[in-house]
Amino acid sequence: MRVLRVGLLIAFGALAGSVQTYASQSELTVVGTGDGLEMLREIGAGFSSKNPEVKLSIPPSIGSGGGIAAVSSDEERLARVARPLKESEQQAGLEYRPFAKIPSAFFVNPSVGLSAITAEDLYRVYSGEVRNWAELGGADLRVRLVRREDADSTLKVLRASMPGWDVLEISPRSKTAVTTQEAIETARSVKGAIAFGPYSRLLEQGLSVLKIDGFHPTSEDYPSAVTLALIYKDQQMNDQMKAFIDYASSDEARELITNYGGVAIGN
Repeated sequence: MRVLRVGLLIAFGALAGSVQTYASQSELTVVGTGDGLEMLREIGAGFSSKNPEVKLSIPPSIGSGGGIAAVSSDEERLARVARPLKESEQQAGLEYRPFAKIPSAFFVNPSVGLSAITAEDLYRVYSGEVRNWAELGGADLRVRLVRREDADSTLKVLRASMPGWDVLEISPRSKTAVTTQEAIETARSVKGAIAFGPYSRLLEQGLSVLKIDGFHPTSEDYPSAVTLALIYKDQQMNDQMKAFIDYASSDEARELITNYGGVAIGN
């Protein structure tokens, strides 16, 4: 009887394990950067409408680095990033599939009273030379700088593309936001605030997105953009992952990316 009981317990455990594995295969979480988060969630909604059997989750930002670490350690199977992979990350077996380019926007609290700025004046603002918006024709308000950490993907793009930003020392009087969402919410809630991050049309709600040298972020001549990509390991690929990766480059997703002010890339 004892042998029979042990055998039944082993069989039940194996069955439970197989059910758990099946459930996990029907779930897909895409962790990583906050850049383009609203847009990717819309892509996710379109995917879910066509693949209701897959439980898709696109959680808040843990940064590109957090997403890369999660996939590298096999904690997660799929991540979203806003920077290219380093050589060491490629050698660790990570694959990189870009799907959109998003302009890097500067946005201010509406109290600032500006809708446009020159690239030169942006440099002066973030260096701390300009301390009051009235110096640039705006409201008589102290400039409240919001920046991102040095490893942030948008800041790296700005340093590579904006005049003088490769050597710019950002004023120590700035606040460092650790996520894109924090930068946006700070700019929305603090009078005189200016911040930067990936452009989406949702930024136009409660914020003023600045033209740079006369060009809006959706213009072809706008000077700065970040590339969004999905990363994974080939050996972790399954049907759910492949379906989502393919959908992110589908005609439906490309139309949505364009509607958000981005440029669709990839297959």
